[in-house]
Amino acid sequence: MCNLYSNKVAPDAIALAFEQLGIPLRFPDSMPNLEPRSEIRITDRAPIVRWSAAAGAAELVQRRWSWPGPGGRPVYNFRSDGREFGNMENGGRCLIVTDGFYEFTAPKEPRADKRKDKWLFTMPGRDWFCIAGLWRTTDVGEAFTMLTTESGPDVAPYHNRQVALLAHESWSAWLDASGSALDLLGPCPGGSLAVAKAG
Repeated sequence: MCNLYSNKVAPDAIALAFEQLGIPLRFPDSMPNLEPRSEIRITDRAPIVRWSAAAGAAELVQRRWSWPGPGGRPVYNFRSDGREFGNMENGGRCLIVTDGFYEFTAPKEPRADKRKDKWLFTMPGRDWFCIAGLWRTTDVGEAFTMLTTESGPDVAPYHNRQVALLAHESWSAWLDASGSALDLLGPCPGGSLAVAKAG
């Protein structure tokens, strides 16, 4: 499952993309100072976009990746299969801004340092994209998790699950919950992602 991703996207690029889609975007915590990070880890704070029904607009905020689950294990990935994710108490849908995510595989030849091979997935033709997520208020404050689905052909050789990616034109329907999760989420068609060995 995805436990590492990248975000080197500037806030003004995010704002411009939402403006072009006709989605009003607010900064309730003021415009975030987002440092480019090639590795965002579980429990790190990172930018998400969520919908504010009260404001009738999307909000760009920074929140913690993962909340404590049963036994204290972090919930950083959550299966979307067969679920709708409609109205939620103390939370809702969100978009996780990224320019790439990582998966890890066992090396063909065992290494002395026992490290796995690291693979970076990006989206050809786009500098950045969004992963479907959920946010909620928890004992550690507001936090988010990534939704997952079965792997499409680009990810399948590396993992049997993949993060749920949302098409640019589906951002609004995901955020304001006007679109069905069953219709919006699923494996990516072949050729949607490029993969390269990283590190």
